[in-house]
Amino acid sequence: MAEIEIQTAAAPAGRARQIGDIILEVEDITLTFGGLTAIDNVSFNVREHEIFSIIGPNGAGKSSMLNVINGVYHPQKGQITFNGKTRKQMKAHHSAAEGIARTFQNIALFKGMTVLDNVMTGRNKMMKSNFLTQAIYWGKGRREEMEHRRKVEDVIDFLEIQSIRKTPVGRLPYGLQKRVELARALAAEPKLLLLDEPMAGMNVEEKEDMCRFVLDINDEYGTTIILIEHDMGVVMDLSDRVVVLNYGGKITDGTPDEVCNNQAVIDAYLGVTE
Repeated sequence: MAEIEIQTAAAPAGRARQIGDIILEVEDITLTFGGLTAIDNVSFNVREHEIFSIIGPNGAGKSSMLNVINGVYHPQKGQITFNGKTRKQMKAHHSAAEGIARTFQNIALFKGMTVLDNVMTGRNKMMKSNFLTQAIYWGKGRREEMEHRRKVEDVIDFLEIQSIRKTPVGRLPYGLQKRVELARALAAEPKLLLLDEPMAGMNVEEKEDMCRFVLDINDEYGTTIILIEHDMGVVMDLSDRVVVLNYGGKITDGTPDEVCNNQAVIDAYLGVTE
């Protein structure tokens, strides 16, 4: 298990005092593709201000579950209740309008655009002025864009990417591109932030930075976070609770300590220590 040193003002135990009511309820979700069952009757809940992790081997259904939560996939069975509203199916743009944002396992940025312009796209759903007003950059359209730019600059400062704000994303190293994608999601001011392997492919120093930012987003913005991550050191250090999937089914959920000491999890995922 990798050791990641995280320097932050708050620890998971401190965040527990701020955890609120259930914001997301996943009930009996089943998702199939033809004859393949990707998710098999899975239920769990996430509370406000939690960092909640989904773990499991490759092919366990983790990313598919995120795709169900934000409306990319539509399950054949079950329902999701988010922020008091229950639904069986929802399109991704409706999910975004309700306050769900995400990053992706494979970076999905506009490589020819600058960091600033990429992060600005995270504000798109909040822009009210029409195309013509935005095009002539005058009056209401100009005032609105200036306000959105101010909020984007705040996010850029928060994630410490000021020095690259005018750099085309395609010129940046992998770790910084991951941070830009996080900035774009955060610019949408989400109630629920879905992070799909945000530290995959990073070196130890980059992981430390990303861990710190995840904790800071949770502490300072109060954002509820669902995290998929294969690095168990990161998961156990960051998470308030964890759910474990295997072959599309749920093995267990609980605190990091409870999950680590569950024999079924050890057998299926963490491995037996000699």
